[in-house]
Parts: sequence; C-alpha cells; structure tokens
Amino acid sequence: MTTTLRPTEPLQHEVDGTRSRRYQVCVNSRPVGAIHLGMSPLFGDSVGLILDLRIEEPDRRRGRGTVAALAAEEVLRGWGCTRIEASVPAEAEAALRAATALGYLVRNRHMEKPLGDTPPGLPAGSRGRPMTPTEFGPWREEHQESYAQSWIERGMPEADARAKALRDTTTSLPEGLATPGMGFSVLEHEGTAVGMLWTGVREGRAFVYNVETDARHRGRGHGRTLMLLAEAQAIAAGWPALMLNVFAGNTPAERLYESLGYETITYHLYKNLL
Repeated sequence: MTTTLRPTEPLQHEVDGTRSRRYQVCVNSRPVGAIHLGMSPLFGDSVGLILDLRIEEPDRRRGRGTVAALAAEEVLRGWGCTRIEASVPAEAEAALRAATALGYLVRNRHMEKPLGDTPPGLPAGSRGRPMTPTEFGPWREEHQESYAQSWIERGMPEADARAKALRDTTTSLPEGLATPGMGFSVLEHEGTAVGMLWTGVREGRAFVYNVETDARHRGRGHGRTLMLLAEAQAIAAGWPALMLNVFAGNTPAERLYESLGYETITYHLYKNLL
C-alpha cells in the first residue's frame, strides 16, 4: 500500500513570510486522515511544524500516522526546513511512541496542577513581596541571557537563541514591570532575598513564566516555597489550575514539579532534518 499526502488547498503565504498547507493523508488514493504543515513564526523557513495530524479511527494502529509524518518531513525539506517540530498531548501515548521511534526528541513539556480553594502557607520565616523597579532591570538582563542559554544548550544556533530571547522578552513584557497581567515577586527568607517569581496568564491559563532561586541559597527548599507562592497567588486571583513549562533534562525542576502534583499535559518535540 502507498501512503501519500494530497494537497487540499494552495500553498498559503503568511504575512510574516512563513508558509503553510493542508493535506489529505491517502492510502492508495483513499483518504484516511489529514495533516496540516507550517513554518515556525519565530524561526521562519528553517523550522517546519506539524500543526495537526489526524488519522480516522478505522485506519488507526496501522502505521498510517507514522508514514504520514515521514512524508511530511520530505515536504518540509522541500521548503528548505532543517528542523521539524510537533506538539503531542500527553494522553496521545501512541502518537508519542511513534514520534520517538521516528527520532523525535522531547525538548520541553507543559505541566499543570489543579488548585483547590485554600492558598498554601509558606514556611516560617519566608514571605513574598512585589519586585521593585530597581530590581527589575538587572533581573530582566539576567533572565534574557539565561533563557538564551537554555535554548543554546538544546541545540539551537546561538544567533537564533539570542534573537528568540530578545523577541520573547520584548513581546511578553512590552511595558516592563508594569505590563498588564504579569506579576513579579521576590521571595525573602529571614529578611534576605533568596529567589524571584514571574507569573501571568498564557493561553487563558495562570502560568509560571520563571521561578529562580538565588545561586547562593539553593538546596534549601526555596524553590518549593516559590512554587507554593505561585499557587497561593493563582488561587487568590481565582484560577482553578496553574501551568508551567519545563525543559527536558532539568531533572531538579522536573522532580520538584512532580512532587508538588504537577502532571504533563503536552510534550513538545523536535527532530533535525538531515
């Protein structure tokens, strides 16, 4: 049997210079599903995306999705892409196994925790307070550099990583410390600043953008306290759940979030196209 991709629309040219196109997944010319391919709005034509891939129920568990993903790689190579990315919901275990078998690697994952009605208390001697304008400037520079390094360590070219860090920070914080919907807190323990917390709203959900313990005070449980502070703030604001992102390989953070009851909701995968 031959699995092919049949275009269902002309090649779409977006205003940001990227391209996208929808296809039917066909087996011997018989439609069995659909796939939507595009390019990353952040990295342009160097990174292709599988935006959606669906196989109809009667044709599942026969390798149709795997072959369609391989065909998608060929399409994206033809577009000049050198990397392909896809997001897989945690409940789609078969899709995650198939992607892993094709050589995709987990780059990061989104985790979420349902929240109750009672804010958690902080350990004795710890309290959160708003970040001051004097503290915000140095923190922003350090965060942008750290954010760029996290992508460089995961294989992104340095120039792309630094451009992404600048772009993401500027987009997320157009008004700096006063950006609506964003909150910045400093955690103090016994009167000493030991960490910081950046929270806000993303995709209609309460989101932890950044949590960081000062290097001089790590290993003392302050990271857990920062997360309790984030949960308390989300509950006080009326949010039913709290979401965060964690990069693959950040074992201390992964263990902390899992111990606090966070569960993976989406895996973000990538594969370099040779």
